[in-house]
Amino acid sequence: MSKEFIEIATKINYPLLSDWKSSGKKIVGYTCSFLPPEIFHAAGILPIRLRGIETESLNIADAYYGPFVCTFPKCLLQLAGEGKYSFLDGAVISTGCDAMRRLDECWRSAGKDYPNAIPSFFYYFDIPHKSDNHALKWFEDEIKLLIKAISNNFGVNISTENLQKSISIYNKGRRLLLELENLRMKEGVNITGEEAFAASISANLMPREDFNKSLSDWISDINSLPELKVSGKKRIMLIGSVNDDIDLVRLIEKAGALVVAENLCFGIRSEKDIVREDIEPIHALSYRYLSNSICPRMFGGYLERKGYLLEKVKSARIDGVIMQNIRFCDLHSSENGLFERDLEDAGIPSIRLEKEYGPLTETGRLRMRIDAFLERISK
Repeated sequence: MSKEFIEIATKINYPLLSDWKSSGKKIVGYTCSFLPPEIFHAAGILPIRLRGIETESLNIADAYYGPFVCTFPKCLLQLAGEGKYSFLDGAVISTGCDAMRRLDECWRSAGKDYPNAIPSFFYYFDIPHKSDNHALKWFEDEIKLLIKAISNNFGVNISTENLQKSISIYNKGRRLLLELENLRMKEGVNITGEEAFAASISANLMPREDFNKSLSDWISDINSLPELKVSGKKRIMLIGSVNDDIDLVRLIEKAGALVVAENLCFGIRSEKDIVREDIEPIHALSYRYLSNSICPRMFGGYLERKGYLLEKVKSARIDGVIMQNIRFCDLHSSENGLFERDLEDAGIPSIRLEKEYGPLTETGRLRMRIDAFLERISK
């Protein structure tokens, strides 16, 4: 079952999307984990997280972005300009950071120059950087505006009842992901970091009902397998910038370690909290998606994020933390510096890796640094 997740997590246009489109259904891509995909699910639309894997050049993106910009949004723009996202019926760009905010402007400009680069529904979704009462009300209003735009563009009715059903379906997936997360932290369980990471990425790419069934079946398969002997491999946690690159996890595990936890924009971090099902759904979504200070884009939440990291290190019995950030990612490069200080003060070995996004990563240099780090923590 993990092969299904790996196949989906390593491709932009996978067979499941073709099947969805051939049935006459719509697909909308989005850029930020703070956007509630339940909204699209309630409209009968498949929401997928936009990714930049399969990028081989930045010749299109460099014409709209400057040189000193994170390569993740540039890869998204490159693929759009190449027509690799032509299957999208819509895209929603959010204020994850300043580079992602500018993706809205750059993509609109590219849409004038490249046929099929921009979908017919193209929406800018604003997200506050705080989670006080004023910000929560603002975010709730933004969700209502998005619902209205979806309804008008696609001719659908996003009812309260459908939202409640979608919340329940997404919550089921979150509980399954947490079950998987708890399993992989145990000794002797037959799960690699590559497999678990692929499953968490697939949560953002599959129809949720299909994902829930596939993950439930895989967990049952894992539980039926005999326990493995304790391998003695060093247990690694991977954190930092947006990363949907399974090859990075493979690189770490090929070096002889085991990735047992992540704290990344793609992954369990954005799925760990349940949406309340006993209150008005838009308010429930607003509170759940904004009140969690899981990303350094949120002002004033460092102590909360540090507490979550240290607790995860303890519960997963982590031997070392690998912090990666995309070059020119101001938010995560700054926060990783703070994490490095506090982890080392707590006696937890860590290393910082600066790299380009995904397919542009300098693999040889990273391999040497990972090997050196594992040698350090093995002494």
